[in-house]
Amino acid sequence: MSQDINILSPCGMLGYGFPEESFRRGMAQRVHAVVVDAGSTDGGPHKLGAGVSIVSRRAYKKDLEIILGACLPRKVPVIIGSAGGSGAKPHVEWTLDIIEEILRERGMSAKIAVIWADFAQERVLEALRQGKIVPMSPNIPQLTEQAIRETASIVGQMGHEPVLKALESGSEIIVCGRAYDPSPFAAVGLFHGKDPGLSYHLGKILECGALCAEPATTKDCILGTISDGHFTVRALSDCRACTPISVAAHTFYEKDHPYLLHGPGFMLDLESCTFTEPEPGVVRVSGSRFIPRDKTFIKLEGARLAAYRTFVIAGVRDPILLRKLEEVENAVIAQTKQYYPEIDERDYEIRFRNYGMNAVLGEREFEPFRGHEVGVLFEVVAKTQELASSICATLRSTFLHYGYEGRKSTAGNLAFPFAPSDIEFGPVYEFSVYHLMEWRADDFPIEYRQGGVRNGEAG
Repeated sequence: MSQDINILSPCGMLGYGFPEESFRRGMAQRVHAVVVDAGSTDGGPHKLGAGVSIVSRRAYKKDLEIILGACLPRKVPVIIGSAGGSGAKPHVEWTLDIIEEILRERGMSAKIAVIWADFAQERVLEALRQGKIVPMSPNIPQLTEQAIRETASIVGQMGHEPVLKALESGSEIIVCGRAYDPSPFAAVGLFHGKDPGLSYHLGKILECGALCAEPATTKDCILGTISDGHFTVRALSDCRACTPISVAAHTFYEKDHPYLLHGPGFMLDLESCTFTEPEPGVVRVSGSRFIPRDKTFIKLEGARLAAYRTFVIAGVRDPILLRKLEEVENAVIAQTKQYYPEIDERDYEIRFRNYGMNAVLGEREFEPFRGHEVGVLFEVVAKTQELASSICATLRSTFLHYGYEGRKSTAGNLAFPFAPSDIEFGPVYEFSVYHLMEWRADDFPIEYRQGGVRNGEAG
């Protein structure tokens, strides 16, 4: 029987935070790696396009201080997936800057592997011309050369291969650009000779921290252990526990099929999985099957600047206005467009969202409106910030004083919680690349560097 491999996941996203006590309990085990995911596309394309992080620098550094402070003295590798949120060069460099700051403040040094996930336009154009790019799903249009050239930031989701190579090099900190979420976790199991199906399934469970426990949260630690023929997961806090149902339920998370999970170069078949509880709070999982593909396709993500946004938040309390709110909004839009006949209507878009009145489901809402007040969010998205703000100001003033039938007062129709009422959001990005591209072995270059205090530098 080979050695059990313990992997500690501190939280569902680096910078979300976790109880230090939970982390210390995990580190009290013989941990072979601490792996933490740092990325997501849940928030849309803005973070990738703007080159900014999902979380604050303060929170990111706080989590890393705890992790690095515990792991480096124990020679436990630290792996960060999708660094900085989107895993592009600005996000990776931001992460490296924080790591370097921590190492120097603590008088520590470490061998760092940086796995870049950026793709030059020419590389993507070449693959497109060779017929090696397909849409991610049927609702996504075919990729064009124009879309590629308009997209300044393109990343690809790496599989386990480059992470495995970095582990084999003896790196103490591995900073991954954009990664397929389970891959940095799976690489640890594969590095120690464990079954790829179990390694990837465990990675799928661990990447969200304690979201697989009850009560679920991304802000707590989970310990995963890969054995021969199965893996186990356990929560590390007294206030939550893993159960067969909670772990099985999380297996369904972010999948388009109940049993099949597609990854770069493989498919995971989970139809025959079993979930048991050998002891309270510990769930054992077996039956995960890794099915390799003939070709490896990686997911590309690219964001381009689409427009600029200005928005207003206001409240409506007048019952007369509430009964005809959408009618008034349409009239206000019409008056605004009439005021600017010289502006091409294709250069801007006006949207209303009536929170409390079908803002979430829209026409699919099945509950009748019963409220006495509504929060109205209206926005203008336009080619320039000046244009968005100008049209939004006209829209707001027209709505504020619009004289609808039955109105009892000449006072304002809208209650504004903020002054100024008009908020300039700035650039708006859209996913312009969301496609699968055939992988090439040199697509994710690894850079090795020595971080922190060098010999002779300590004071």
